[in-house]
Amino acid sequence: MVTIAPSLAAAPLHHLEKVIDDLNRLGVGMIHFDVEDGSFVPVMTLGVKIISDLRPLSRLPFDVHLMMRQPEWIIGPLAEMGADWVSVHYEACPYPRRTLGLIKRHGMKAGLAFNPKTELPPLQIYRPHLDYVLILTTEPEYDDAPFLPGVLEKVARGRQQLGLEGVKWMVDGGIAPGNIAEVVRAGADIVVVGRSLFKQGSLEENYALLKKSMEG
Repeated sequence: MVTIAPSLAAAPLHHLEKVIDDLNRLGVGMIHFDVEDGSFVPVMTLGVKIISDLRPLSRLPFDVHLMMRQPEWIIGPLAEMGADWVSVHYEACPYPRRTLGLIKRHGMKAGLAFNPKTELPPLQIYRPHLDYVLILTTEPEYDDAPFLPGVLEKVARGRQQLGLEGVKWMVDGGIAPGNIAEVVRAGADIVVVGRSLFKQGSLEENYALLKKSMEG
């Protein structure tokens, strides 16, 4: 079953407690956090304090996407704050295998994220530290960046690599009812959704439409 992971970067920040209550009630698979440094990507949204503040409100897994250079320093604190899944960018880590191993040693699932322009390398060398791969389908430059359908080929090709049994594939960026079925067909196990869930209308109705649209 494909998991929908709501991205809190798109949620109304003035009443996040209600948002978390609603997501708990809807039964989503996990909650996604973006943490940027303003250098690796030219934006900054949520900080890390929000993770520890919201942790008591939900038993759902917290998935943290680190869009920052040299992220090793923050991995230990994230574990203490209650993060369950942590992904780092291939482009931002000189030694990705070591960084993934550090995440695992702190008891969290470890993911490797890729910007749209970056081709997938052979991923077998990162096993057994690699739990999931995050493919961005928008450029992380502004809030309404367009969905890039051609990037989905990386998911399909990546799933064909040998030795990655059990690795999950996560897709994030510009996903909406009109393209979510295409994302699922490409091989996504986890779909991160932000704007199409939170920006307009009812959260419940938007979530139901996304679930229905996954069937194509």
